[in-house]
Amino acid sequence: MTPSKPLTIVGAGLAGALLATLLARRGWSVDVFEKRPDPRARGYEGGRSINLALAERGLHALRLAGLQDAVMAQAVMMRGRMVHPLGGESQLLRYGRDDSEVIWSVHRGRLNVAMLDAAEAAGARLHFNQRLESVDFDARRARFTNDHDRVRREHDFTVLLGCDGAGSGLRAAMAPLVALGERFEPLGHGYKELEIPPAADGGFRIEGNALHIWPRGGYMCIALPNTERTFTVTLFLPNEGEPSFATLPDVHAARAFFERDFADALPLIPDFDADWTNNPTSGLGTLRLSNWRLDDRAVLLGDAAHAMVPFHGQGMNCAFEDCVALDQHIAGAADFGAAFEAFEAERRPNAEAIQAMALENYVEMRDRVDDADFLLQRALERVLAERHPGRFVPRYSMVSFLRTPYATAFGRGKVQREILVQATRGLSRLDEVDLAAADAAVLARLAPLG
Repeated sequence: MTPSKPLTIVGAGLAGALLATLLARRGWSVDVFEKRPDPRARGYEGGRSINLALAERGLHALRLAGLQDAVMAQAVMMRGRMVHPLGGESQLLRYGRDDSEVIWSVHRGRLNVAMLDAAEAAGARLHFNQRLESVDFDARRARFTNDHDRVRREHDFTVLLGCDGAGSGLRAAMAPLVALGERFEPLGHGYKELEIPPAADGGFRIEGNALHIWPRGGYMCIALPNTERTFTVTLFLPNEGEPSFATLPDVHAARAFFERDFADALPLIPDFDADWTNNPTSGLGTLRLSNWRLDDRAVLLGDAAHAMVPFHGQGMNCAFEDCVALDQHIAGAADFGAAFEAFEAERRPNAEAIQAMALENYVEMRDRVDDADFLLQRALERVLAERHPGRFVPRYSMVSFLRTPYATAFGRGKVQREILVQATRGLSRLDEVDLAAADAAVLARLAPLG
């Protein structure tokens, strides 16, 4: 297709802004409608978003959009997980081999602002305070409402590209016309954000180049660094049971809980009472769809199609990969129907794979990172990766440092986990492992990674 007709994007968050930039740079006329105010004028509304972990998939998309330098100037490197066991010494578990294999902590609000500027600079037209109210798909006309002054406007469209998040208005408008197979699976756990301020000398209060985890079996705290030398702390906790958000009815109960289970973290949060009181408790869940599109008229991507829990740090990276794929399919297909069909065929199996891996990673982070069996398997994983480069590639590396399709990483990861479990069963030290047998299993069960 040649860039001729205007394209309409619903949602000006991270995915919407990136998709607008990519399409506009290709020559398409792009309109973006966003229900919220312009964050560049109003300031970003915080308190409900987890810090974002930027990895290779997201970086690749930012490079294509010409945004890498601007984003990396305000990103903080995270070498690995700094694990804080209850009553024990903290330990850094590296993500990769060295500082060439790291992930980056970025601030959602500042990233969104930079990407909106890029979309506008590329030629996209941004319309804020415009909530999608209804769609007449036969007439290809969308109605938007400004929730502040109640003014309605109608917009004729060629196609609608849904980047409007887990609560997608476009998805709701498509639902009566096409079987989406929508299923939302709540995790049963929620989260609340707190903050560690800078030290008196302006530096980080704890190691700045790490993602900190306080695993407590069934629940946990994490902390991600920011460029201001602060940390965004997030408590993940069941909604019901003991302990749970239900058993913390007020700030006094919450403080007592932290004094018991996160005693080394609490002194780092001097405004704990205010943070706990003012920041909302938010929910978590997985959104699954069996269909992302309505023929040649509309398609969903990012969280609107496959919202996931945040425990692999891949929600944004996956959405960005969606944007790159959709941009390429639109450029290469004969019509929008073919583009949307090819896009979904490529991306839906991969989205389902990373959703599953994100759920697995929550259990790993809260229950296993300080477990002896897990640590032995991690040590062997590094050894086998060195002995079989390109064949035994840790799943985390495939997901975060490479752009191996998520579905491939998920499948190979299962095989590799079986090899590690079998090789370490009943052992406590790495020098007890039969490396010859492990090598043979790798060669027999894993082809070189293409």
